[in-house]
Amino acid sequence: MTQKTVLVTGARGFFGGYVAEHYLAAGWRVVGLGHGNPGCAHEGRMVWHRAHVVLESLERLEIEPDLLVHCAGGGSVGASLRDPFGDHTRTVDSTAAVLEYVRRHCPRTPVVYPSSAAVYGNAAHCPASEGSTVRLRPASPYGAHKLMGEQLCASYGAHFGVSVAVVRFFSIYGEGQRKQLLWDACRKIGQRDDLFGGTGEECRDWLHAEDAARLVAAVSPHASPACPIYNGASGTTTTVRQALTLLYRELAPSRHPRFSLDARDGDPCDQCADIGHTLTTGWTPQIPLEKGVQRFAQWFEAVRDD
Repeated sequence: MTQKTVLVTGARGFFGGYVAEHYLAAGWRVVGLGHGNPGCAHEGRMVWHRAHVVLESLERLEIEPDLLVHCAGGGSVGASLRDPFGDHTRTVDSTAAVLEYVRRHCPRTPVVYPSSAAVYGNAAHCPASEGSTVRLRPASPYGAHKLMGEQLCASYGAHFGVSVAVVRFFSIYGEGQRKQLLWDACRKIGQRDDLFGGTGEECRDWLHAEDAARLVAAVSPHASPACPIYNGASGTTTTVRQALTLLYRELAPSRHPRFSLDARDGDPCDQCADIGHTLTTGWTPQIPLEKGVQRFAQWFEAVRDD
């Protein structure tokens, strides 16, 4: 049997790395494109091309992959507020390049686009649904640029027949993530700083990156010019206070998080997902938050002095 090939942009990023590992474990040939070095985890196993994700670098690959997963792009709300132009380049321009590459050189290659629940903003209806009647109100440049990426995917599907599936991921976390709530909290705990922004009652829908990578594989057969959209979440809401309490249980059981009551710019108050449509793919999340936070804490303890 001929080995299948997946092209993963941003394969050295946090989530791109999980996607690459998933397909390597499944026996695929993985070709990575983006910034950074391949790293020891992929040594000798992934074909790595260090370059910007632009049309020229994609064309130099000279491959027609069986699947393309576009993980490259802006990585956080905060970064998009500090550098909106750069975030647009990383997210919107790279998505346009990927879609144009497929249109010109490998029109039969399906594309999976990991988007973000940030496109919902402060959703009027919670849990958020992917339905066409949902009004999308991104609360940050990050969310606005992810939505632009989705619109490009829909356009290339409608006008050029490119097959795409979009996954709007909610709060992805996991070992290796050196930013966002859990990472920041681990560092603060080590500094004996127990004060966090917000009220602690903000709701999030957490999904471990291993489950998220499995979801990419589950939706890829459903990619089509109709550009179906799926929510990437566990379907279970947890407050920030509850998530941090799980982390404190592992790292500082005698202490508790406190909250400033000040809102953070660009962060929605509540995020929870309707995953009914997603479950029709046959995928279900497998790593409960308690276990995932425990794994994250153990990983942090091992790398904290790196």
